Amino acid sequence: MYQSILRTLLAPCLALIFCVGSAVAHDLDEVRAAGVLRHLGIPYANFVTGAGDGLDVELMKGFADHLGVRYEFVPTSWDKVFGDLTGQNARRNGDHAERFGDGPIRGDLVANGMTVLGWRQQVVAFSQPTFPSGVWLLARAESALTPIQPSGALDADIVETKSRLDGNSVLALANTCLDPGLYRLESTRADIRLAPKERKLNEMVPALLNRDAETTLLDVPDALIALERWPGQIKVLGPISDEQRMAVAFRPDTPKLRAAFNAYLQQVRSDGTYQRLVRKYYPAVFDYFPEFFASN
Repeated sequence: MYQSILRTLLAPCLALIFCVGSAVAHDLDEVRAAGVLRHLGIPYANFVTGAGDGLDVELMKGFADHLGVRYEFVPTSWDKVFGDLTGQNARRNGDHAERFGDGPIRGDLVANGMTVLGWRQQVVAFSQPTFPSGVWLLARAESALTPIQPSGALDADIVETKSRLDGNSVLALANTCLDPGLYRLESTRADIRLAPKERKLNEMVPALLNRDAETTLLDVPDALIALERWPGQIKVLGPISDEQRMAVAFRPDTPKLRAAFNAYLQQVRSDGTYQRLVRKYYPAVFDYFPEFFASN
């Protein structure tokens, strides 16, 4: 009887130890031994198109080939992505990460145009930057709001852009790079309208065109695509954030896998593969961030 009770009490602990041990152990050597690289991704812009291709999809397929393993795409979502990678969900709480809810680890890395943010760095270990970004403010083309005149000083341009929000509505998306708390939008006296958490980032412009708000936040990669997809229907008012960077996210306890990816990234930058992929999926980005591509 005693042994039966003891087994019942210890079973959850043993399961937890097993899960934690598996998470700690699954670094580069274990990925190679398993013969598969599990790419966690969220359909977003031209990073993960949802049709089996995209900049990050091709980059991860190349990395899998480089490691000599099979590539496997594992779909996830913004509210589950950190749990699927680390075994514990996370979200922004002020300037910090709040962890909650345990679950199974489903992938080895996350690559879908993920912006490097301070609170996310408390949860995952990012690779070297893979793409430049930032957050812009967009409006419908017929809006009375006018684009700023660039001053040559980003900080001043951000202040001027934010002044457009005084008394106007803006769409934002919590716990993403479009979270209004990241940019202190509450100080602008804007009518901040948070989109439902199930809304995808690439659905912000359709919501804007549907007049859900007068303006929307949008990150640069998605904005470049939106300007091509809805020509003459939207306009960029100006920047809301400093320049940002996107990168691949790894569990902090897989340093060898992250180092291998950084080495691979440097290789494909040096041989021109990376630039060819960027031109395939984001040809206009070179005009907006020439310094990033000149130095990488």
